[in-house]
Amino acid sequence: MKVGIDARAAKWYRGTGIGTYTYQLINCLNKIDNTNDYLLFTPENSQSTIPLKSNFKLSSISEESEGSFWDEVNIPNILKNKDIDLYHIPQNGVGLPYDKKCSFIITLHDVIPYKMPETVSHRYLKIFSEQIPMIVSKCDGIITVSNHSKKDIVEAFNFPEDKVYVTPLAAEDIYKPLNKALSKNIIKKNYSIDGDFILYVGGFSPRKNIIGLIEGFSKLLNYYKNDIKLVIAGKRGKSYELYKKRAEELNISDKIIFPGFILIDHLPYLYNASKLFVYPSFYEGFGLPPIEAMSCGIPVIGSNSTSVPEVLGNSGLLIDPNNIDELCNSMLKILYDKNLREELILSGLVRSSKLTWEKTAKQTLLAYDKTLNH
Repeated sequence: MKVGIDARAAKWYRGTGIGTYTYQLINCLNKIDNTNDYLLFTPENSQSTIPLKSNFKLSSISEESEGSFWDEVNIPNILKNKDIDLYHIPQNGVGLPYDKKCSFIITLHDVIPYKMPETVSHRYLKIFSEQIPMIVSKCDGIITVSNHSKKDIVEAFNFPEDKVYVTPLAAEDIYKPLNKALSKNIIKKNYSIDGDFILYVGGFSPRKNIIGLIEGFSKLLNYYKNDIKLVIAGKRGKSYELYKKRAEELNISDKIIFPGFILIDHLPYLYNASKLFVYPSFYEGFGLPPIEAMSCGIPVIGSNSTSVPEVLGNSGLLIDPNNIDELCNSMLKILYDKNLREELILSGLVRSSKLTWEKTAKQTLLAYDKTLNH
């Protein structure tokens, strides 16, 4: 089998969900597959940071645009003169060639622009609305990251259920339990975050329910008598001003820290330095941060909606993301109940250890095989 993969996101967007996924997929296929041949389409003049085996070759794509992520990947790759059986685009199919010279498979992570259009950028919504239906119609198979996303994809596009393959994601190896004192020192030195804190890591989109998290934390402060802060980490999106304003209205600005984008090398220390991790999202295709937190031995609270229960299993406390009291009470429970904390830490470590990128790669290989031989 000769497989082409659009590998640009692995280079350009390492540290984002799609970038991490693309990088780890290629990394693990390279480890486990000695049989099939791969042609990786990369940005011009880029070198692979993965020591590739002889069955992996690179091919440069020269066009680049100085724009957003969706502008940059939206360059239809030219597969002319390439001897390929199957072409895989990991970034929701954006950039699929116009001409079909081989079988096509895409990874469609979710259908959030259909389900919650108000929570995505106009640019992404336009691409998704105008191009994704056409892209899906050209596909011989679709990979997605959760059973919940599979159900949504089948419903949204009337795509054959037996041609949608689920390959759950995993935490990278850097996420593991680390020395608490060391972690706290590194976070204090680099981000001026000191003392105990509750953590959120992820995007700033309204679907992440950060307003609900701030309101739940504000209630918590009425009952929890020790000093504690809320750290909301991630690149500050357009909604940042709304979140800052809500904290001001609740008179808790001094208790909430927005450190911005955290370097990937520092993220494991940030998780390890926290008391607990909260992910009250309204909608997720998968949701990597809760798995990363569990891998670091941190208790997790997650929403009981969309794919989050599927990802957490029985290893986190699940709450209704619309219920602020329930969120507040769950945080209080974990902070005060030592036995519950230890139980969640242990079950979280077990759960996260069952999800590996190697499994993701093996399931992807099966999806390639079934797509070609369906």
